[in-house]
Amino acid sequence: MATKRKAAKKTRRAPKQAATKRGGSPTTTAHRAVAITADARRPAKERTAAAAAAALAVCESEDDFQAMLKVLRDGQAPVKVRLAALQAIQAASFSVLAFEGCRGDYIATLRQVAEDRDPELRQRVLGMLMREKDGFAQKKLLEGLHDPDKALLPPEKALQLLGNDVHADTYEVARAIVRKPPNEAARREALRLLGADATAAPLFEKLLLDKGELREIRQIAASALYALQPDRMQKHARDILLDKSDYDDIKATSLSALTQLGDETLSDDKALMKSVDRFSTGKTTARYKQTARRFLTKYGR
Repeated sequence: MATKRKAAKKTRRAPKQAATKRGGSPTTTAHRAVAITADARRPAKERTAAAAAAALAVCESEDDFQAMLKVLRDGQAPVKVRLAALQAIQAASFSVLAFEGCRGDYIATLRQVAEDRDPELRQRVLGMLMREKDGFAQKKLLEGLHDPDKALLPPEKALQLLGNDVHADTYEVARAIVRKPPNEAARREALRLLGADATAAPLFEKLLLDKGELREIRQIAASALYALQPDRMQKHARDILLDKSDYDDIKATSLSALTQLGDETLSDDKALMKSVDRFSTGKTTARYKQTARRFLTKYGR
């Protein structure tokens, strides 16, 4: 009887043990996923799916880590597979202490892939490098803005990424693009970048007052001037609010400046109060109406 009970117990365990053997530990599963990702004979769809499960193994084994870097560098591999490998490595990098020993090879590989022929991969990698405040990436982006033949990204994208780590030479390039923009998107991004440059306040003041300028450019200018030299924004705010033809978003920025920096004399400005009252009840967004109500609450309503 005892022998039969042992046999039955062993039989019940068997499926569980087999399942454990088939599944393995998470690390073992991730190791297998790396092998599939790195296998050029497998279909791209299978390799891409495997890469999603490979992050756990990236820094557990030097061989696995190098295998994933090799996939990322492989210009013959499908771009989807390389992007999936990049995502897996990036996920592993969030474990800062565990990844520290891998960081050197990781950055070196990113720099190599930054000049890849695929534009999506280039942009992703350059973005990751700029978040690391990498000097190589910054140099390459600036070179591309100086010389379009060397550009790794469109100028507007390069300016966006350079905004992650701004230096004096970046401002210089941005000013040059504002003066002679390759396209309107690049001009906008250059102005957004200059929004942190105190010496650019006169430029923004000029753009704000130019009624022939594009609406989006004037709004960028209004926000930048308010941040850089709020007293100059306050100086022009009243005229903007009294102008029935000006745009609501620019009026809202002007109202914010007056609300924060104005004094009690504003309560006696009947024309201004009437204009703001009209703005608070007019056909504008709820957010802008709220901005107007804050002003009216502070200065007399």
